[in-house]
Amino acid sequence: MKLLLLGTAGYHPSETRHTACVMLPEAGIVLDAGTGFFRVREHLQTPTLDILLTHAHLDHVAGLTFLLDTAWERGLSRITVHGEAPKLAAIREHLLSELLFPAPLNCEWQPLGERPQMVAGLKVTHFPLEHPGGCVGYRLDWPGGSMAYVTDTTAAADAPYVEAIRGVKLLLHECNFRDSEHEWAVKTGHSSTSRVAQAAARAAAGRLVLLHFNPLDESDDPIDLAAARRHFPNTELGYDGMAIEV
Repeated sequence: MKLLLLGTAGYHPSETRHTACVMLPEAGIVLDAGTGFFRVREHLQTPTLDILLTHAHLDHVAGLTFLLDTAWERGLSRITVHGEAPKLAAIREHLLSELLFPAPLNCEWQPLGERPQMVAGLKVTHFPLEHPGGCVGYRLDWPGGSMAYVTDTTAAADAPYVEAIRGVKLLLHECNFRDSEHEWAVKTGHSSTSRVAQAAARAAAGRLVLLHFNPLDESDDPIDLAAARRHFPNTELGYDGMAIEV
């Protein structure tokens, strides 16, 4: 199963990164709809599209307003947006208000239930994350593969979500700040380098790919990769356009 990173920045786009968007083209599943969502169109392979939202902050949902172009002449029979009920309601009432957006979207809105669900043949499990306004992470399992997507939370080896991601082959985890900025990470509900790697090690993940970087740091290494690898050697920096075999 191929996974594509279409947006790896947090808060706002930079010259090199768009905001949160990850795609499994073979399954027609997209995780979050940040500004990188405009890239989904060129990778569509299925007649359906399922969008799993972690929360409703704009850097994770602004791309929903690109759906008119994303679906144009692509023959999509169904588009479903999944998320927590209050977040979906807020998006529909505010982001897609007729005062802000000119046309209704031809999509279904599916609130998350309490139990795991099957989406495009994959078992999808969501779990709560601590972040201002609330957020969820996702674990996806299929025969021979598994991954977890954890963004917009403060990482820790003893965080409750660690059990939910235990043993995944691939962990995508936000890393908005370096260790020296950990105090600011906590204040804003985000993660710093070593804590993310420690959480990955505690979860016994197979591979850690970091994303959701501070857009003000456009260096080749915005979070000090060496610090992460001291705790979890199999750590990589994600980048827009990165393709990963899971």
